[in-house]
Amino acid sequence: MVHRVIETLQTSHSIGQITLVGPDRAMLRKDAKIEHLLTSNALDWLENASSPSASAAHGLERQPPQQPILLTTADHALLSPAIVDHFLEQALASGCDFVVGVARLDTVQTRFPDTRRTAIQLRGGPYCGCNLFAFMTERGRQLASFWRRVEQERKRPWRVITGALGPIATLRYLLGRLTLEQALARLSRQLDVKIGAVVLPFAEAAIDVDSTADLLFVEKILAQNAAEKTTQL
Repeated sequence: MVHRVIETLQTSHSIGQITLVGPDRAMLRKDAKIEHLLTSNALDWLENASSPSASAAHGLERQPPQQPILLTTADHALLSPAIVDHFLEQALASGCDFVVGVARLDTVQTRFPDTRRTAIQLRGGPYCGCNLFAFMTERGRQLASFWRRVEQERKRPWRVITGALGPIATLRYLLGRLTLEQALARLSRQLDVKIGAVVLPFAEAAIDVDSTADLLFVEKILAQNAAEKTTQL
């Protein structure tokens, strides 16, 4: 899967240098394709840290402070250049410090009715996460610390999130009255970072691989896409 993600980023019009955070360098030497990218300086590598959020923070620290950074995951198996370019174009136009990509659950279910996705129950949604995060400014990188706090409270993540939202916004969420815009505005004020979201029209953006069933599903979709391209030729 990591090959597809790297190839997608290389093909995107919006991406410059690519840095792979983990896995172990000795493991990568066994992958001829990735090893070639590394030795030719087409790909950078950093050792991963103790957790996803720590690895993200480690990667951000190695980049110039004013450099906008796109963070995504190696299991984003259906990521495409069109998704990347659309997301970053909207993120740049937003004027925000940090931007997250989401997709409406109905967008995902219309395209992939047999898949189940975790969704955040906000009014106007629900919304699925898309593992696309744009750190547009140096201030936006403060969100990596907030992510670590949530991760450290992984058994009770709402303790951190409720503290950031405040009791009124949390109550509105529980009553199904909190919108995505209201939630982000509240978090922006509390964390002193302008946070925005791009609602993506691509169902594929919400698909990642967390299980064997996910992997089989993605392989099926990729095979169908390949067959359609062959038919068109």
